[in-house]
Amino acid sequence: MERNDILARVQEVFREELELDDLVLNDETTADDVEEWDSLSHVQLVVALEKAFGIKFTSREILSWDNVGDLVDCISKKL
Repeated sequence: MERNDILARVQEVFREELELDDLVLNDETTADDVEEWDSLSHVQLVVALEKAFGIKFTSREILSWDNVGDLVDCISKKL
């Protein structure tokens, strides 16, 4: 799966989970940039992403993400 395809799928999951149809993500996007992305929704996003991609994240991986780009890179390595 190409990196752009992963980012597009991540964006779909974020839009569904956060109920933000017009949300646009890029590599630099962080939780600070999205008002609805709080600690509770972060857990829901991680679970939804694991289901969407058929993967599991470790706690260490989750804590290492500084932005959406880090998340996409992590997913890319697992696919």
